[in-house]
Amino acid sequence: MFGKLNHLAITSDHYTLLGMFYRAAFGLKASGDTAREIGAISVGDGYLGMTLIPRRGGRKAGLDHFGIEVEDLEKVRAKVAKKYPDIEIVKRPGNRPFASYSAHDPAGNYFDLSQPGHENRAEVYAKNEWKQETTFSHFALRARDAQRVADFYVDVFELDARNAPAEEGGYHLTDGRVTLAILPWKISSFNGAGIEQPGMDHIGFRVPKIDAFKAHLDRLAKTNITLAPKPIDFDSEGAARLALLRKCSHGGFQLADPDGTLIDVEEDH
Repeated sequence: MFGKLNHLAITSDHYTLLGMFYRAAFGLKASGDTAREIGAISVGDGYLGMTLIPRRGGRKAGLDHFGIEVEDLEKVRAKVAKKYPDIEIVKRPGNRPFASYSAHDPAGNYFDLSQPGHENRAEVYAKNEWKQETTFSHFALRARDAQRVADFYVDVFELDARNAPAEEGGYHLTDGRVTLAILPWKISSFNGAGIEQPGMDHIGFRVPKIDAFKAHLDRLAKTNITLAPKPIDFDSEGAARLALLRKCSHGGFQLADPDGTLIDVEEDH
């Protein structure tokens, strides 16, 4: 596979709390470098790394962006220049643990780009050879023109269309391990709930058994209530938002992290 979906980022006022939550709830590992974690915490499952970024003034909280590792960045540059001349690929500062470059898709969703051997590869992005039972399964974004966005990722990064049911008008693209779900954004989809702008929607995990995972979450919350998931359907608007999340065909159990990021959990078959 030419492109690997192996980076996510969340921006939060409580990034250290999220670092503990994802380690405790999903068994993700972190670098443990205290000096580095003052600026951001990166956790991973041995394949995909997720960086938890402290929110600064003017920056929105929540799912922020994702990243793709490619075999040959120059091949990406050539494809983009030929077919998508309005899309820019820019160099990133050297203090990022994954992003050597960043770009965006036709809808404006921005993503990081990296290549093996690039300088911006550290922590869980450089040492990612372990295996664990609980892993990232997918992440999703919503777009006004889902087909155009899906065509871009298939064309440039050679992701495969997954033969799986999707929300009507949606597409599931995979690198063979992680799936990018591109879901339609319609204002009517948010009837009864707060309206969210197009962009990243939720992240997904694969666990051995959902019932065992639920029991684990219950024990976690009883041990430390600050690590309990944030309720989604506490009122009618939350129930409407949960119903929309459940339309994603991957998961069998839905929750939100302590900061409100939506999570879809599926059982490993």
